[in-house]
Amino acid sequence: MTQKIGLVTGGSRGLGKSTALALAAQGIDVVITYLSQQAAAEQVVAEIQALGRKAVALPLDVAQASTFPAFVQVLREQLSQHWQTEHLDYLVNNAGTGIHAAFTDTTEAQFDQMVNIHLKSVFFLSQQLLPVLNNGGRIINLSSGLARFALPGYSAYAAMKGGIEVLTRFMAKELGARNITVNTVAPGAIETDFGGGLVRDNQDVNRYVASQTALGRVGVPDDIGPMIAALLSDSNRWVNAQRIEVSGGMLI
Repeated sequence: MTQKIGLVTGGSRGLGKSTALALAAQGIDVVITYLSQQAAAEQVVAEIQALGRKAVALPLDVAQASTFPAFVQVLREQLSQHWQTEHLDYLVNNAGTGIHAAFTDTTEAQFDQMVNIHLKSVFFLSQQLLPVLNNGGRIINLSSGLARFALPGYSAYAAMKGGIEVLTRFMAKELGARNITVNTVAPGAIETDFGGGLVRDNQDVNRYVASQTALGRVGVPDDIGPMIAALLSDSNRWVNAQRIEVSGGMLI
């Protein structure tokens, strides 16, 4: 049986780290990318190796689409060196950051940053990786609960995630001929350092989110990573072009 390999962007922390470890726990080898936190990424690699799986960490700035062809070449070399293949089975487009700014105060530079990180990157990185992705592979794009409900201060970020949800359906339609499924996972509010750690560190925000969530608490990364890994399993091979919210029932 051929060893399955997944690529998780932004895998050095938060949801990406949880996803990478959950994939490893399912017997999948993992390539993760990181922007600046090389030591943290190497620690994730060590944790994956401790689970008996192979892993590699590669630098990637998803905001710089011009670097994607060079990244794909390095990825091919790493796959050949460590796995004697040039192909992946899974792509999880997770990398991202957030801004918190009122609609009236959001600058063009902030908006463009959100476009580059959250929308343009998913479009063109996925495009560049298609020759590397096996037929029958899987792609998961990360959205947000904020594409369904509106909270002040997230208009630019949420608009990109709305775009991701539409893009996912078009990708699923066009890649179906290769038997590649494409789905969106939309986390609710999670306790990470995302957005400066607002949900994790601001107790007022934390209590508000918990009060608006059916299960009565704020999410944590390990509520999301194992769900993504489960979605990539063969048990979910017929799930395609779907938006799956993982929010504990937030604002329902």
